[in-house]
Amino acid sequence: MSAPKKQAPIHRKTETKEQVNKRGIIIAGTVFGVIVIAVAVLLIVNP
Repeated sequence: MSAPKKQAPIHRKTETKEQVNKRGIIIAGTVFGVIVIAVAVLLIVNP
């Protein structure tokens, strides 16, 4: 278990940009999904 722990910081340094991009895409996706669901609910409730 000590070997993977030693490699973690090095891996993290190279993956910072990718992680930020992934997080941004996930946040954008969830926000978009919430907006789409809200619009759909409003259209169903008020035709």
